Amino acid sequence: MILIVDDKPENIFSLKKTLEIHNFKVDSALSGEDALKKILKNTYSLIILDVQMPGMDGFEVAETISGYSKSKDIPIIFLSAVNTEKRFITKGYASGGIDYVTKPVDPDIFILKVKTLHRLYEQTRELNEAQLALRAEIEFRKQAQAELRERVQELRTILESIPQIAFTAKSDGIIEFVNQHWFDYSSSENEFPASHPDDPSVEKEWKKTLRSGGSLQLEVRIKKLNEDRYRCHLLRVSPVKESNEIVKWVGTFTDIEEQKQAEKRKDEFLSIASHELKTPLTSIKAYMQLLERSFEDNAARTGETGKYLERTQLQIEKLHSLIADLLDVSKIESGKLKFNKKLFEFEPLLENSIDIIRQTNKDISIIRKGSANVQVYGDEIRLEQVLLNYLTNAIKYSPDSTEVHIESHITQDHHLFVHVRDFGVGISGDKKANVFKKFYRVEETSHRFQGLGIGLYICSEIIKRHNGTYGVESTPGEGSVFYFSIPVIPNE
Repeated sequence: MILIVDDKPENIFSLKKTLEIHNFKVDSALSGEDALKKILKNTYSLIILDVQMPGMDGFEVAETISGYSKSKDIPIIFLSAVNTEKRFITKGYASGGIDYVTKPVDPDIFILKVKTLHRLYEQTRELNEAQLALRAEIEFRKQAQAELRERVQELRTILESIPQIAFTAKSDGIIEFVNQHWFDYSSSENEFPASHPDDPSVEKEWKKTLRSGGSLQLEVRIKKLNEDRYRCHLLRVSPVKESNEIVKWVGTFTDIEEQKQAEKRKDEFLSIASHELKTPLTSIKAYMQLLERSFEDNAARTGETGKYLERTQLQIEKLHSLIADLLDVSKIESGKLKFNKKLFEFEPLLENSIDIIRQTNKDISIIRKGSANVQVYGDEIRLEQVLLNYLTNAIKYSPDSTEVHIESHITQDHHLFVHVRDFGVGISGDKKANVFKKFYRVEETSHRFQGLGIGLYICSEIIKRHNGTYGVESTPGEGSVFYFSIPVIPNE
C-alpha cells in the first residue's frame, strides 16, 4: 500500500487516481501528524510526502519516520512546487528521501518512479525476510548441533561404562568412536577384531549390512591381543535414523562364551539322558505288552485292572514321545538328524495324520478345508511329525474349544501352504517371535499345560530342511494359526 501525505485534498485525489489506474492500493493523510499515526498502525511500501504543509513540514515528517524501526526502510518521494533549489533538494535526501519530484507532476515519469521504488521496497522486504529466516535456521542448527553433541557425549559415556566392546560409526560406515574394551581385541580403532579362521569375517558382514541398511546380528569367535584362546561373542549393530535416514551406527560385541558352553553341556546331558532313558523305557513297554497278553479273561481286562493298564500305557507313550523329542533335539544340535527324502503324495499323508488325531481325541472335531493333491519331495515321516505336532498343540492349548481347522492349498509359485487354526488361549504379540525357539514356553500358559518347549523347535528345523517357511499368527483369547509352506511338484 502507498501513503500520500498532502494538506490539499485535490492533490491527493489526482495522485490517488493516477496510482489506482495502475492497480496500486492507496491510503492518504492530510497532515504530518496524521501520517505518523497511520505509519505506526499500517505497513506501507512507499510514502509520497508533500514538503510544504502547515504544522510539521515534509522534512520533519521524514526525519521522524526514519527514527521508527518499523518504517525506517520505507522509501519516500518528496513533492514540492516551491522549494526546487539545490539546497532544499539536498535537505530532502538528507531527511531520508529516496527521490524528489517537483509540481506539476508528470504522470508518466511519476508512475515509473513509483513502480521502481515499489519494486525496490518489495525486494528489500523479501531480502529481509530471507535474512531473518536464515538467521532463524542458523540458530536452529546451532541448537540442534549442541543437542546432538550432548547426545553423542551421553552415548559415549554409556558405551564406556558397559562391559561389552562397543563402537559407533558414521552413516557411511567409518568408525568414529570405540570404547576402551575395543583395544583389548584390536590394535586400531579403524579395524574390527579379527575373527576365528572358521567364522565369517566381521569386516565382510559389516559391508553387507551397510549395503542393506538393516541390522546385523552375528555370533563370531574373537580373542584378546595378548591371548591365544578365542571366545564366542555376539555382534549386534543397529542403525540410528533421523527422518528415515541413517545418521549413525551403534554396535556391541557381547561375550557369550559361558552361555555357549552351558548350552553345550546341557545338550550333551540331554543327549546322554535321552539315550539312557530309551533303553529301560523300551523294556517297560515290552513288559507292559506281555502283561496285557497275560490277561486271558476279557472281563478282567475291561475291569479296574484293565483301566489301570490302559492309563499306564498312555503315560508310557507320552514319556516315549518326550524322549523321542529330546533325541531329535540332540541330533539337530549335532547335525545328525537324518532325513530319508523321496517323492510321495501329500494328500494321503494329511488324511492319515488327521485320522491319528481323531482316534486319540474323539471329543474334538477336526474340520478339513481345501485340498493338496500334489507330490512332495521330502521325508514323509518327518512331515507327518510336523502335522501331528501342530494338531496336538491346537487341541492342547484350546481346552474350552471342540473345533480345530486345518486348511491346505497350492500357491501360484508351486508351494504347499498348510495352516492349523485353533480357538484357544492365543499368544501375545511379543511372545510370537519366540515360540519356535528351543525350550521356549509362554509364561502365561506354562503352569497350565505340560511340555518341554521343543516340539515347535523340531518342527521349524524339519521345515527348514525342506527349504520351507513357517510362522504363527495369534490373538490372545481368540486362538492361533500355525502354518508352514514347502515347495512341491504339481501333478499333471
